[in-house]
Amino acid sequence: MSDTASSGSSPESSPAASANPVASASPAAAAGSYAIVETSGQQFWLQPERYVDLDRIHADVDSTVTLETVLLVKDGSGTTLGHPYVKGATVELKVLAHRRGPKLLVYKMRPKKKTRRKNGHRQELTRVLVQSIKVGGKAIA
Repeated sequence: MSDTASSGSSPESSPAASANPVASASPAAAAGSYAIVETSGQQFWLQPERYVDLDRIHADVDSTVTLETVLLVKDGSGTTLGHPYVKGATVELKVLAHRRGPKLLVYKMRPKKKTRRKNGHRQELTRVLVQSIKVGGKAIA
């Protein structure tokens, strides 16, 4: 009986011990500064020194691309929301590689008509590294 009582009071099974790793693994808690940008009809959450796959950008590998369609910027002092874009805000990206996304199979079938069509698709992507986020020419990250 003493084994059951001691295992219930162990620090491993306490709620406080299990709550800490979950809180620190949260992307919002780990994010010091970030920007939300719009490119190729989608919105992306970009953080400094992280990479992301965007739709194909016509730029050479190891070149720098600047995005000016910044919707939101968060830094240590606060959050700036654009109407629709933040004025003077830019994000510098370094092109790491051009690649292709996973293969998607599109299968269309009409029942009772013996009509079947199978098609595959792979999206053309560009992997970029976020070098810096600037507001008014001053780098926030």
